[in-house]
Amino acid sequence: MDDEIKEYIEYCLIEKKLSMNTIDAYKNDLKKYSLYFNRSIRNISRQDISKFIEALKNEALNEKTINHILGSIKGLHNYFSMHYNMPNVTEGIERLKVSKTLPKVLTIDEVDRLLNIECNSIYDYRNKAMLELMYSSGLRISELLSLTITDVDLNNNIVKVFGKGSKERIVPIGDYATVALEKYMLECRIALIKKGRYNDFLFLNNHGTKMSRSGFFKIIQKIALDKGIKKEISPHTLRHSFATHMLECGADLRSIQELLGHENMSTTSIYTHVQSNLLRKNYDDFHPRK
Repeated sequence: MDDEIKEYIEYCLIEKKLSMNTIDAYKNDLKKYSLYFNRSIRNISRQDISKFIEALKNEALNEKTINHILGSIKGLHNYFSMHYNMPNVTEGIERLKVSKTLPKVLTIDEVDRLLNIECNSIYDYRNKAMLELMYSSGLRISELLSLTITDVDLNNNIVKVFGKGSKERIVPIGDYATVALEKYMLECRIALIKKGRYNDFLFLNNHGTKMSRSGFFKIIQKIALDKGIKKEISPHTLRHSFATHMLECGADLRSIQELLGHENMSTTSIYTHVQSNLLRKNYDDFHPRK
């Protein structure tokens, strides 16, 4: 199956011109598929795929993750069905119903604590710049880590972002993030570049290469732990917090949709439910005759 997956990935890259983030996601999903069966897709039945989905459920993966993997599998089988006249065994296999959960957000006080980083090293300045920018502009983690030094315009306080489907948008940067970025870009980033390994990615790891998602995840979790923030936190938590706080402070949903790069307003409207929950909690906590 590995050769079949390789052919499909090349098709997605060359013919469909999908982004590298999408390609990497397909590779990860299909690697699980390949390891489970270890045989040609010609010898896989619909029942086999159903068993594979059950195996994913037993791994305690959530419905959204399983649906993502299933989408990658469907794409693989669709390709070979179209190009090699093979039966498409994924037809009729439905995605799992996803239970709607509201995104976890930090309070404004918790964000202030998280971003109050005492900078004693180049890594501290880098980490502060990453977190300040993510909260300031509501970026996805993939968007943040794909930024290059030419995407940031400190003179005009804007950043050029390439979102899902390689769609470009221009997002403003707040003053706190601008100051943190200026310090990092002009004084600290060069110290992270290793001899012979120059690249133009904005945020670099200690090897002088592009910061990874897992690397960022470890950084934000450690900082949250050091700051005494008890909530479960992920890179996306800052994006959710950005949108929720914007709404709380009076921004309209349409503006938030543009800033987040959401294609559909229905995706953005989830933050109205978050705000309603926060209002209810404040009412329950503080009304004298609740």
